[in-house]
Amino acid sequence: MISSIVFAVSLLSFSPLNSPKYAIRKIIIDAGHGGDDPGCFGSFSKEKDVSLKVANQLAEIFAENMPEVEIVKTRPDDNFVTLDNRARKANAENGDLFISIHCNSEPKKRAYGTETWVMGVDKFDKNLEEVVVRENSVILMEDNYQEVYEGFDPKSPESYILFNLYQNAYINNSLDLAGKIEDQFQNRVQRKSRGVKQAGYLVLWKTSMPSVLVELGFLTNSNEERYLNDELGQTYLASGIFRAVRDYKTELEEKN
Repeated sequence: MISSIVFAVSLLSFSPLNSPKYAIRKIIIDAGHGGDDPGCFGSFSKEKDVSLKVANQLAEIFAENMPEVEIVKTRPDDNFVTLDNRARKANAENGDLFISIHCNSEPKKRAYGTETWVMGVDKFDKNLEEVVVRENSVILMEDNYQEVYEGFDPKSPESYILFNLYQNAYINNSLDLAGKIEDQFQNRVQRKSRGVKQAGYLVLWKTSMPSVLVELGFLTNSNEERYLNDELGQTYLASGIFRAVRDYKTELEEKN
């Protein structure tokens, strides 16, 4: 397994990101969870529903304001898509960016605010205990998950350290985009930002492109749940992600 991942990383070092003609032409929008996988719960809503609504709003904003960029959805409706198949679709479509949209939860119901995650092992032990195991444990719904995910154990730190190598080729670009998203949330949307974080999310594992996972807020916080289920709030959040991608795209293409 290790040798195959290292070989993959060597191939990724020859990414189109190094080409002077590189441009953002296709973006993969991934609505978290779906179907039999509801994600986390609030008092009256489910993560899968909120993430889908914001993802669809984001796609509409791109269509209206950046029609030259093609948008591909991994989950356009309420159906279950495995984490592996989300990455497979993104790669098969030759996407230039992968944006996975989620909502957060916290047992004490006091936490609130946005977070944007990239693949990495920064503060690994703490992050593993908080949210990563919950998000990755959806693979246990798949009959052949040990084969598909190469023996990955969602509760084993060693598993995360091994597959972290795959996204290393894109870490700087992913961090750049994540930072822009959180800046938009905090300064334009006026949401509390909990910052950019790194952890071993399976949905980011095999995507051969810069990738981020956006936590829109906490459904377990009553005030934030109301905001996340409000159509205007969803529009503000989707618009913030759009502006971040627009700025990222402009800077990257001018730089290259």
